[in-house]
Amino acid sequence: MHKAELLAPAGNLEKLKIALNYGADAVYGGTSTFSLRIRSGKEFDMESYAEGIAYAHERGKKVYSTVNSFPFNSQLKLYENHIAKLAELKPDALIVASPGVVKLARKIAPDIPIHLSTQANVMNALDAQVYYDLGVKRIIAAREISLKDCEAIKSVIPDLELEIFVHGSMCFAYSGRCLISALQTGRVPNRGSCANDCRFPYEIYAYNPETDTTFRLEEESEVGTYIMNAKDMNMASHVDEILASGVVDSLKIEGRTKSPYYAGVVTKAYRHAIDDFYAGIFDKIKYQAELNTTQNRGFTDAYLISRPFEKNDTQAQGFSIQYGTHQVAGLVGEDGKTWRCKDKTCVGDRVEIVLPVGATVDLTDNEYGKIDEVNGKYWLTFRKIVSTSGKSFDCIHSGDLNAIVLPVKLPGYTILRRKIDEALEKKGMTQDSTPAHMKPTQNNQKEI
Repeated sequence: MHKAELLAPAGNLEKLKIALNYGADAVYGGTSTFSLRIRSGKEFDMESYAEGIAYAHERGKKVYSTVNSFPFNSQLKLYENHIAKLAELKPDALIVASPGVVKLARKIAPDIPIHLSTQANVMNALDAQVYYDLGVKRIIAAREISLKDCEAIKSVIPDLELEIFVHGSMCFAYSGRCLISALQTGRVPNRGSCANDCRFPYEIYAYNPETDTTFRLEEESEVGTYIMNAKDMNMASHVDEILASGVVDSLKIEGRTKSPYYAGVVTKAYRHAIDDFYAGIFDKIKYQAELNTTQNRGFTDAYLISRPFEKNDTQAQGFSIQYGTHQVAGLVGEDGKTWRCKDKTCVGDRVEIVLPVGATVDLTDNEYGKIDEVNGKYWLTFRKIVSTSGKSFDCIHSGDLNAIVLPVKLPGYTILRRKIDEALEKKGMTQDSTPAHMKPTQNNQKEI
């Protein structure tokens, strides 16, 4: 059986490496030039991006380069130059969004496969055939597509690869074709600078021109005013159905602007879901427990299994984001010898160790700390917090750039975390005292 690919976001070099270490078969990203994620793209320059491609290729993994914005006439020569520069780095595919750029990429880099961006809104075999005839190897289907439509496309064009989104932020507009950000801030979503205006709370007014009177409309209690805020996609519980269909070649995680923790934990959860399906031991509760550790806007299984008109759970109108069940305390460096603080940590604290896929850890007990195992999970208790320069701390705070010595070498990019209630308590907060745009952690498993 052909095994589906797991594709994860690479917002910068560190997140690229984390995604690969936590189980991705391939990553996607690029520099800010002509990418739909300008902010994350600025964290890559050509030199660091080339390093990322080399890192992936050394491990038998792939990198897909994003050139998926829509060009102005004045930018066409710039597009040519940029694609030519990317081609020199030998990425495994170019992700583009328009027929013209497909043709341009085929001309400049004929040996590099073309993947068609979800921005092209392909949902049927007729459109898929057009792009396939242009030389597109893979189509990243519209997020509104159904699994039945994927099956229909594959039955007509069996050699065309299909990629679908399975996790991450959803746009309230159809496949991201939004003008709200351009209207309010002049930032154009389909050219990479979306301001996420749909995530804001809004007040609604009614104006009577005859009396020149404006009334503020009172919203129904407990409903909220985040009227355009879409929940996050979470298809982990349906990975078995997706893979059993046999028509999906790649499962894609959204999130180039999200945290290193998100890149690692979400990738690992879907890695296990895919591998467990092929091993015949699929367990959706296990994957959802891990996905619930991340910050999210509430979860929905979106439209792949159910048609859009059948859904009534895709919006979170009362809040824009909610805590996950856990908070990152620290991230181990690439060499595995030190860690950097991401949340206040003190001598005596005990944190959970989250390992990259396939990694192991030795149980340890020394002057710096203790690592033990309880019910299949590893825990680290700090006895000393000492930097590589010899500075000692009773507590170390988020944002401190000191590299802290570990009691024993751990796998590179190991994550240290604690439960959210403990993390908030250390800040003198509770879930009831969270900011207005936040909502306390909920278990989302029932929704999906």
